[in-house]
Amino acid sequence: MTDYLVVGSGLFGSTFAHEAAKRGHHVEVIEKRDHVAGNIYTKEVEGIQVHEFGAHIFHTKMKNIWDYVQQFAKFNNYINSPIANYNGEIYNLPFNMNTFNKLWGVVTPEEAKTKIEEQKETADVPEKPTNLEEQAISLVGPDIYQKLIKGYTEKQWGRKATDLPAFIIRRIPVRFIYDNNYFSDPYQGIPIGGYTQIIEKMLDNDLIDVKLNTDFFDHKDEYLNSGKRIIFTGMIDQFFDYKLGELEYRSLRFESEIKDVDNYQGNAVVNYTDDKTPYTRVIEHKHFEFGKGNKNKTVITHEYPKNWSRGDEPYYPIEDKKNRSLYKEYTELADKDAKNVVFGGRLGQYRYYNMDQTIMSALRLVKSEFGE
Repeated sequence: MTDYLVVGSGLFGSTFAHEAAKRGHHVEVIEKRDHVAGNIYTKEVEGIQVHEFGAHIFHTKMKNIWDYVQQFAKFNNYINSPIANYNGEIYNLPFNMNTFNKLWGVVTPEEAKTKIEEQKETADVPEKPTNLEEQAISLVGPDIYQKLIKGYTEKQWGRKATDLPAFIIRRIPVRFIYDNNYFSDPYQGIPIGGYTQIIEKMLDNDLIDVKLNTDFFDHKDEYLNSGKRIIFTGMIDQFFDYKLGELEYRSLRFESEIKDVDNYQGNAVVNYTDDKTPYTRVIEHKHFEFGKGNKNKTVITHEYPKNWSRGDEPYYPIEDKKNRSLYKEYTELADKDAKNVVFGGRLGQYRYYNMDQTIMSALRLVKSEFGE
């Protein structure tokens, strides 16, 4: 049986470790943080499951992935219905009839469609948009763009919308129904008791050894010469000491606090879409489990996007043409110089995966490794 070293105890690495151990392989999982679960880590505060690294709502179109994750936790029926706060004006997301009624007073889908078409026709944008601003206005007109897209997007990316490429917004979901369900996926929910339990159950096997507070790069040569097959879920450019250059990422800063109220904002997720508020959203964690927890307290988290630099946690790969080209060079280098290493997950594959896609990708690797 092959021995595996899995670098990182997030969803990709833990799914692979679980499946490898089920097949009789010994797996060592090393994690640089002091806890398992990567960015889906949750911990209980005041009886509330707090999403420590940003809100995570599990959603998928794939029944097999939904069934798979149900092995490790019971999920509630939480439906993601964020709202937007634009200078104190509240709008429903995604853009739907509730949004359009608040914006323009329209009541029927036909009225809303007519209004959007009027806005698009009067907007002074070229036939072929050259940047994100022009692209967004060409799709939904200036009202929605100015109030609900511009400020949020510029904060998220750290650049002016006129400096962002048009392809970032290929399409904008516009729904002519009174429905605030953000995702169109049929399977959606939050694990009752948080996400950490899922990873703990995945790794609960006598053939899996977990070592926390252990950084791969502190003993890189030793690990590479160990004879173990390595599943690496960190940054592929860091693995190669950035020798071809740095891939770009966006990072985040979280500020959490306990409030002495039962209900702070009335919703789990509130996006701040103006350009003056420095954070992009505020999360009130107890609403993910319908108010469960201390009735006299709540936990909120302000989320601030920031530029990534070495030493920061990378949250979002910036998948533009330049970075995808550099990533391709790294994969070619990996094929040549790291034949016993498999790169996986959002950072290893430099791809913005949702949780279901992460699991699917890990299971695809399992099939590739074990021929099943």
